[in-house]
Amino acid sequence: MREIVVMSGKGGTGKTAVTASLAVLAGRAVLADADVDAANLELLLDAEALEESPYSGGSAPVKDDGRCDACGLCREHCRFDAIRPDLSIDAFACEACGLCARVCPQDAIAMEPVEDGRLFLSRTPWGLLVHARLAPGGENSGKLVARVRQRARELGAAEGGALLLVDGPPGIGCPAISAITGADRVLLVAEPGVSGLHDLERVLDLADHFRVPAGVVVNRWDLSPEGTRRIADRLEERGIPLIGRIPFDRAVIDAVVAGRPFVLEESPATAALRKLAPEIDDGSRFGT
Repeated sequence: MREIVVMSGKGGTGKTAVTASLAVLAGRAVLADADVDAANLELLLDAEALEESPYSGGSAPVKDDGRCDACGLCREHCRFDAIRPDLSIDAFACEACGLCARVCPQDAIAMEPVEDGRLFLSRTPWGLLVHARLAPGGENSGKLVARVRQRARELGAAEGGALLLVDGPPGIGCPAISAITGADRVLLVAEPGVSGLHDLERVLDLADHFRVPAGVVVNRWDLSPEGTRRIADRLEERGIPLIGRIPFDRAVIDAVVAGRPFVLEESPATAALRKLAPEIDDGSRFGT
């Protein structure tokens, strides 16, 4: 099963809208939303939840007041001032380092798993979708991304799927690293704004570091032909293919507002993506 991850250097490039429409054009695929901090692919794919399970990315100290002898060692050793004078634990100040549990001579503090989000399996008209929701301030989004991809791969293997299409997170942080590692190829959706090239180059460097073949699509290219030209020139220098361009199209905005993949309606953007989709799926032009 080949795995294509769609990513961008920043939010707002149209990455998720492109991913949703590629899912439609694929006909049938296993889908995953690895943007766990702001997952919204489900909103464009008419997703119906089938399963839901808790996700724990870390642990937090829990105190047994019955065993505590008020020695104060936990407060003395805490570098985050998370132990109050009455020796209760301030959850907002706590960094969950576990030192208080280690130094407590009465074993009155234990590190216990906490729920940091939820993992979902949903049905869409274009295939099963694995997605997740990280709780505000939840721990270890990279670990949750890995869980999403693992579950999607298991589904693909069980169903004999040929394609796993992943809506990756923007940027180059831990979630992005977790989303791109081990993928067959990465499609980068760029925009031709002032910072577009800089944002794109950061993710290209990430793909290069992990040796994942990359290709680029410039979305809304006609809003800045000069910016698109700069991107194209830089990609040529790096040996990275510009797979194609998608024009600005009011129909895309209308589709997103309506919660639909834009390729369900005929428009200039739809025509452009239909033309690009076979090359994205084939992957022979993607560079390293």
